[in-house]
Amino acid sequence: MMRVRPARMSDLDRLVDLASSASKGLTTLPANRDVLEARITESIEAFGADIDGPGGESYFMVLEDTTNGKVAGTCAIYAGVGLSKAFYNYKILKLTQYSHELNVTVTSRLLTLVNDYQGATEVGTLYLDPDYRKDGNGQLLARSRYLLMGCFKERFSEMVMAEMRGWQDENGKSPLWEALGSHFFNIPFPDADYISGIGNNQFIADLMPKYPIYIEMLPKAAQDVIGKTHDETRPALNLLKKEGFRFSNAVDIFDGGPCVDVRLDDIRTIRHSKIATIRKIVDRSPSMERHLACTLELRGYQASWLYMTIVNGTHVDLDRDQAEILGLRAGDQIRFVTD
Repeated sequence: MMRVRPARMSDLDRLVDLASSASKGLTTLPANRDVLEARITESIEAFGADIDGPGGESYFMVLEDTTNGKVAGTCAIYAGVGLSKAFYNYKILKLTQYSHELNVTVTSRLLTLVNDYQGATEVGTLYLDPDYRKDGNGQLLARSRYLLMGCFKERFSEMVMAEMRGWQDENGKSPLWEALGSHFFNIPFPDADYISGIGNNQFIADLMPKYPIYIEMLPKAAQDVIGKTHDETRPALNLLKKEGFRFSNAVDIFDGGPCVDVRLDDIRTIRHSKIATIRKIVDRSPSMERHLACTLELRGYQASWLYMTIVNGTHVDLDRDQAEILGLRAGDQIRFVTD
C-alpha cells in the first residue's frame, strides 16, 4: 500500500538518496543533507503549530511504500511565499504604441520584475522514484496536497500557484539564461538556480535589472522558450491543469518556466471532495471502488488510494487491511474524492 504522510527525521537518509537520483532541475529537493534536514525540521514545526492563517510554514511530505517502508517520492506546500524572503517572477506585459505620422502601430512584449505572488501558497517539490511511476502514485502525491489544503483551508492562501521548470536543451542549457540572466550574474545557471531554490533570493534583488526587458530584443531562441515547460515537467503541468491551474503570464526569471495559479476553492480535488464517516471496517469485496482519501488529523495526516463502499453519500465501509495500516476505526471521518 502506498501512502503520503509528513516527512520524519528518520526519512533523512532515504531522502538524500532520492534527491541524488532526481534531476538537477528540481532545486527544491537538493541532494544536500543539511538543507533536507532543515526542511524536515521546518515541516515538523508547521504540522505541529497552532495557527489560524498562512505564514512562512512549509509542509513537506513523502510517499511511503508500507510493504517495505521505502520513501518513494516527495511533495510540499509552502503556505505563504515571499513573506520573509522576496519571491520574484517576470510578468509578461504588452505595450502598444502608435505613430500618427507614420500610421504605424507597434505592440511589444515586456518582461517586468515583480513579486505579485507575495503571500500566495505554492505547491512544489513533486518528485517520484521512477520505479514507482505507476498505479496512480503520481496523482496520489500531487493531489494529497490539495486534500490537506481542503481540510485546513485557514492555513493557506486564497491564491495557490506553482512555478514550473523552464525548457532547457539536451545539455542543460537555458536559452533565456544565456541571453539574459548570464549578463547579470557571474555564476553558472545551475548555481543561480540552486541558490534560489533553497530560498536565498536576495541576490536577485541586488543584481537583476530593475527596468523592463523588451522581449523582441532577445535572440529568437530565448523568445521561444519564455513560458515553455521543460520536457520532463510536462506531466506535472498536465496534472496541475486538470486541477484548474492556468498560465498567469508570469515566468521564472532564470529559465522562463511558466507560473500557473488557481483560487483555492476552485481546485478540482477540493471541489469534488467530501467528508464521510466510516460506518464499518470490512473485508475487501469486488464491489468496492478505489477513491483518493485522507485522514482529518493534521499532525497524523495520511492520504492514500482506499477501497470503499459509499453508503448514502455520507458514510463509507472501508477495507480492513488499509484501515489497519492507517489506524482508522468505525466512527472516524475521512475526506475522499468523489471522481
